Amino acid sequence: MRKRKYTIPTYFAFGWLGLAAFLAVFGSFLPVDGYQVIHGDFIDSPPFTPGHWFGVDSNGYDIFSGVINGARLSIFIAVVTVGLGGVIGALLGITAAYYRGRYDSFVNTAFNVVLSVPNLVLALALVAVLATNVDINEAVPTWRRLATLVISLTIVIVPILGRIARAATLAWSGREFVIAARSMGMRDRDIISRHILPNVLPALIAVGFLAVGVVIIAEASLSLLGVGIPDGASWGGMLARGRNDLEYNPHALYFPIIALAFTVISSNHVGDVMRGRLDRREGRL
Repeated sequence: MRKRKYTIPTYFAFGWLGLAAFLAVFGSFLPVDGYQVIHGDFIDSPPFTPGHWFGVDSNGYDIFSGVINGARLSIFIAVVTVGLGGVIGALLGITAAYYRGRYDSFVNTAFNVVLSVPNLVLALALVAVLATNVDINEAVPTWRRLATLVISLTIVIVPILGRIARAATLAWSGREFVIAARSMGMRDRDIISRHILPNVLPALIAVGFLAVGVVIIAEASLSLLGVGIPDGASWGGMLARGRNDLEYNPHALYFPIIALAFTVISSNHVGDVMRGRLDRREGRL
């Protein structure tokens, strides 16, 4: 009997992440009303109301439309943040571990300093400073909040992925094939691109899935604190908009919480699975 490649929970995690990615990319083409359309005749409607599968919140917004639209912004922020953080962190971590010396000490110290501050506190401080206007009566544009949020969370993610890249590079740079390439006069840039990076990349991808969960939770937390994406445009924004409805209209919070929780759990599970396969691969080398 052929052994199953993945377990059922892993297939579920892949399926959920695929669904979230589909909604993020093609959600605007689905035949549903916009998430900011107000349905005044259905305020506080429960789930499974005709035409409103997830119900309507106390402001008249359709929750199903909000969950679909929230996937677009929440997934976008997570993917862009982890992508930028991975590129910058990999560049710093790999070069620091390969060249060593004072440069390595400086980069490692910078990573430790950033990691010493709690992720949410650091992101909150950066967003609060960068996404505010001198005139408190003037609203901050959504694009500015979004850009500030991505930059702030990228700064949080860089040392996490950078330390992974540095540790993996230290392990691979002492392997025989790297030493042989160096002895044959191969340039450092070619050694890094051909021998170091391909072996470091799987570890970064595995931890990157874990980082996606961190970013989604951080974005939702910042929205609840009032410095994230406003107007219910993301899953965190939906939680912030409906936090006063918990007693009388709890389903306005349940559905975005379920979507957020399933996405975080699935990304963490996929990251754990990939890290386990990576550990087995390195054990055979």
